[in-house]
Amino acid sequence: MRYSTGTDDEREEAIQAASLVIQRGGLIVLPTDTVYGIGADAFDHDAVRALLAAKGRGREMPPPVLVSATSTLDALAIRIPAYARALVEEFWPGPLTIVCHQQPSLQWDLGDTRGTVAVRMPDHEIAREILERTGPLAVSSANKTGMPAATDADQAEDMLGDDVDVIVDGGPAPGGEASTIVDVTGAQGRVLRVGALSLEDLNAVLEPLGATVTLDGADEPAEPAEPAQPADPTPGG
Repeated sequence: MRYSTGTDDEREEAIQAASLVIQRGGLIVLPTDTVYGIGADAFDHDAVRALLAAKGRGREMPPPVLVSATSTLDALAIRIPAYARALVEEFWPGPLTIVCHQQPSLQWDLGDTRGTVAVRMPDHEIAREILERTGPLAVSSANKTGMPAATDADQAEDMLGDDVDVIVDGGPAPGGEASTIVDVTGAQGRVLRVGALSLEDLNAVLEPLGATVTLDGADEPAEPAEPAQPADPTPGG
C-alpha cells in the first residue's frame, strides 16, 4: 500500500504503517536524502533475504544499514578510527556511508560481509522518524539490480511494488545521487565509491587533522573524480 506524507496526519499514518510492516518482517520503500530505498529489519534474516531477492541480488552484495543517530554507530561497529569519527561528525546526517568492522556479537545476517558493516545516517526527516521507531534497517536502493535507482515513489513502485508491503511517498528525493562510500577498516580510509561527496570534500575535513583518504586502488590521494554511477547505487552503501 502506498502512503502520502503531504499532511502531518498522513505522515504519521505512513510512518506508523511502515514501522508495523518492519516489525512483522515485511519490506518497505522509504525516501532518503539520496535516492529511494527498500528497507527491512537488519536483524531479521528472512526479511533481509527477501530484500535481496526483491532486488535480484545475491549474498555477495549485502545491503548497508541506516541508523537514526550517530550514537548507534558504536553499537554496530568496533575499532572506529579517529579520522572516521571526524568524517561522521562533519557529514552525518548526510550522503556518507562508512564501512567498518562490525560488532562480533551482532545477531544478524546481511550477506557475505566478511566481518564488516556499511553504516549511514540519512539527512531525511521521514527516514529518520521511521528508523527511530524500528531501529537499524538494512536499506538498499529501491530498484531492480541493473536499473537506475528510484528517485521518486512512482519509479520505486514500478520496479518493486509487487515485492513490498508499504511505500512511503515523500516526494522526489532531494539528492538523487548515491552516497559516497568510504572503507574505514584500515589506518587510512579508502573511497570505494565517489557519490554525492567528492574526494576533495572528504579530505578538506581530514587534512587539518593530518589524515587523508584515497580512491580505492590508488596509493596517493587523487583528484576528485566525477561521481560514480554504478548500476545499482545504494542510499546507504
